[in-house]
Amino acid sequence: MGLKSNLHNLKEKYKGTKMAPAFNAIHTFLYLPNETTHNGTHIKAADDLKRTMNIVIMALVPCLLFGMFNAGYQHNLAFGTGSSVAGGFLSPEFWTVDNFLIGLWKILPLVIVSYGVGLAVEFVFAIIKKHEVEEGYLVTGMLVPLIVPIDIPLWMLAVAVIFGVVIGKEVFGGTGMNILNPALTIRAFLFFAYPTWMSGDKVWVKGAVEQDQLIAAGESLDAISGETILGSLAQGKEVGYDVMDMFFGFVPGSVGETSTLLILLGGLFLIFAKIGSWRIMLSSVVGALVMGLIFNGVVSSGWITEGSKFYGLMSTEFWHHLLIGGFAFGTVFMATDPVTASQTNKGKWIYGFLIGFISILIRVFNPAYPEGVMLAILLMNVFAPTIDHYVVQGNVKQRMKRLKAKTA
Repeated sequence: MGLKSNLHNLKEKYKGTKMAPAFNAIHTFLYLPNETTHNGTHIKAADDLKRTMNIVIMALVPCLLFGMFNAGYQHNLAFGTGSSVAGGFLSPEFWTVDNFLIGLWKILPLVIVSYGVGLAVEFVFAIIKKHEVEEGYLVTGMLVPLIVPIDIPLWMLAVAVIFGVVIGKEVFGGTGMNILNPALTIRAFLFFAYPTWMSGDKVWVKGAVEQDQLIAAGESLDAISGETILGSLAQGKEVGYDVMDMFFGFVPGSVGETSTLLILLGGLFLIFAKIGSWRIMLSSVVGALVMGLIFNGVVSSGWITEGSKFYGLMSTEFWHHLLIGGFAFGTVFMATDPVTASQTNKGKWIYGFLIGFISILIRVFNPAYPEGVMLAILLMNVFAPTIDHYVVQGNVKQRMKRLKAKTA
């Protein structure tokens, strides 16, 4: 009660000043807003923006915790100091605290920088523009550390977050007004500004200091190569992971995108909470499977032969595309963003299908960056209003036809 009373006093003290939005944001984050609707209410519901954001964060937390464990696991496995999955999930050597601590040490700073820098920008804009601080960045701040490599320099992440929040959201008016997903805007900035840190085979396993030690000892850096499955397939290499490794997530990759199982559970949770659109998720999967089947058919027909630069990903089993890379994570947590996605039911089917279809298309034909979900979602973010426009116009024309038929 003392803290709440003090915050309330500060709100009254700074009421009407430039610092008012900052104190209002802190008070609202810790407690419910003091201002409530008294009359003229049309819809009464228990949910609000903060509660919605918190539910999405709850769905992301398992991916974050597993990402920490997997980061340490991949590190120890690369250096030959850990037990492999083949040793058994129940073996004490596999579930070591060391795996989690290594990941925690590397990933926690990413989370701190993401939230610290992003919220600082939000507060600055709230003070300058004299509006309330929205809770929209609560989810973006969690998504960003989950879609970047573990060894990304913190200053790069800070610069990208500033760019994503300012250019991707604030210039459009803030939360609810942006046309592009802010988290993917941040990742796109990182990819185009610092491409060597976002792709390649040395960025997925913690080990900058150990690399220097190996170089000093004259040993090969291949010992700690952390190339992703997509990278290997794009280069026509053999992949040393089976389907269960890919499904459970014991593979190199961005922090939160490796475990399809936890992403699936998170998606079901969002659907149950009526926050994530099952239409977008399902149609994205259908679109990816269709594109994968087309590529498998091209390989079966003999048009693409082994040795071609596209053969590796084209010949991949069509349903394997759902388990590798960032497809599952992007589909569940970013394609379903209610602000940037299509709003009509029919539009959601079209929007999701095109995301899945284009994701696999880009993945196969862009070997320099064998992943497509980020670019596909950003592209469809731009076209979502157009899709909804034509869906609405189609419904209007149908109603006009029925009206004319009745009056004829």
